[in-house]
Amino acid sequence: MSYQIPPVFTKLQRHDMMAEFDHDERARYNFLANLNRFISTVIAPGNKIAYDNRVEPRFVQENGRTFQDRHEVQTAMSQDPMYQTWAALRRSTMEMRQQAGRSVVLRQADSLAEKAEKILKNSQNLVLKPHFQTPPYLAHVDNHLMPGSYHTEYRTGDVANAANYDTGLFVTTGGMLGRLTDGGGKAIAHWVKETYPDFQPRRILDVGCGLGHNVLPIAEMYPDAEIIAIDAGAPMLRYGAARAKLLGVENVTFMQVDAENMAEFADESFDWVQTTMFLHETGGKAIHRIFGEINRVLVPGGLNLHIEQPQYTPEMSYYEQFMRDWDAYYNAEPYWGHMHDLQPEDLMEEAGVPRANFMQVGVKAINDLDEKKQDSQVKEDYGRSPIWNVFGGWKPHS
Repeated sequence: MSYQIPPVFTKLQRHDMMAEFDHDERARYNFLANLNRFISTVIAPGNKIAYDNRVEPRFVQENGRTFQDRHEVQTAMSQDPMYQTWAALRRSTMEMRQQAGRSVVLRQADSLAEKAEKILKNSQNLVLKPHFQTPPYLAHVDNHLMPGSYHTEYRTGDVANAANYDTGLFVTTGGMLGRLTDGGGKAIAHWVKETYPDFQPRRILDVGCGLGHNVLPIAEMYPDAEIIAIDAGAPMLRYGAARAKLLGVENVTFMQVDAENMAEFADESFDWVQTTMFLHETGGKAIHRIFGEINRVLVPGGLNLHIEQPQYTPEMSYYEQFMRDWDAYYNAEPYWGHMHDLQPEDLMEEAGVPRANFMQVGVKAINDLDEKKQDSQVKEDYGRSPIWNVFGGWKPHS
């Protein structure tokens, strides 16, 4: 079986906030990107063969029925040697990716922090809170197995975990997010512009922005808009603000805000509220409070959009649901499964968008590393494809 070889690490667009990699460190990243791709496209399909030929028939024989939910599939598949081997390999690549990235950024953590401080001197595009309390759902989780997750600071002015995350996305996605790992932001910015050409937002809010990968394409598409990008992690915000300045994007302000309580923002003060791969990293009760706040700050007639993994629906097989749940069990994504059990229509109603205004679409991915192969790119990672799942809607005028 053949598979598409990922682009090499040096194809990423460099900026001065990126950590410096030597020859061996680049080679290690290239190896891990290829290993991830091989595991997801060549080894992973063996799980379905094991399920069809071994696991499901055994379950039927022992129980007189087939599986009734993904949790039963997980219990049965976790005993199968094929799944055990694949899962162990995938977990190992995630651990190696973090070890490789951290070994690079921690040896230059001081110089990266000093560089960010110099770039942001006298800047107005970064607002941090000295006594900010990290939300509980984030404080005790090492998301994606990254020690300290998005919020931990190792020194004053730290940006180490953000620098690690910036380059590490190349490994975990095999370069599928483009030269600036901003494929999600580019996709949604182009889709909104093409689908709603008369929509001219004056103020845009990006919730859970991380280091701003996906908000910058939106800012570039709408240069006259005032854009606020919020997150809980100070290292991410510092790095993101410095990165934005280096890339010449001046209309984004990075702010440290708890999305559950956006008291900094007045009622009905944003024309567009956006999240990109953020919701699956929020706690069960927090997500409802966040959507309540989105409802409060969004203007009547405003746009509310969310890029996320697809929900678990009756049309999705229990096997696929189980495979997508891998991150919840083994990749420090404890809210993953719960988020995908929620119905987006219900969440949007909490955000002030009635079911009549609800939309769910597939937005074509944009990868400037491999434009020629976008249409023929193979599906990867258990059903994911170069299509972004987007749900949202327009808040009624009254």
